[in-house]
Amino acid sequence: QVQLVESGGGLVQAGGSLRLSCAVSGDTFMRYAMAWFRRAPGKEREFVAAINWNSAVTDYADSVKGRFTISRDNAKNTVYLQVNSPKPGDTAVYYCAAGAVITRNENVMDYWGKGTLVTVSS
Repeated sequence: QVQLVESGGGLVQAGGSLRLSCAVSGDTFMRYAMAWFRRAPGKEREFVAAINWNSAVTDYADSVKGRFTISRDNAKNTVYLQVNSPKPGDTAVYYCAAGAVITRNENVMDYWGKGTLVTVSS
């Protein structure tokens, strides 16, 4: 059973920074492309960023491009999301997900974490 556990969420001031982590266990981490999604209060879940198995390919939503950075450490079975210059509109529960290919489509992700809440104060 593959398990994904997010951490690093919390309260951050607009313009600050924080790093989210997602630890993966139960299978070979390098088999999976990884992605971050988020669900803001009252909104649908949306794509944030994705990375392929060897970090050669990354993809970002336009709303976070230039501010967020996705990375992974295959030796530590962990994927990260560096959040810089957050805005109040970035307030959401952030989820990591694992899938066979790098994609923005949440419907084809195989495994999900339970999420970590990020609250951005103005």
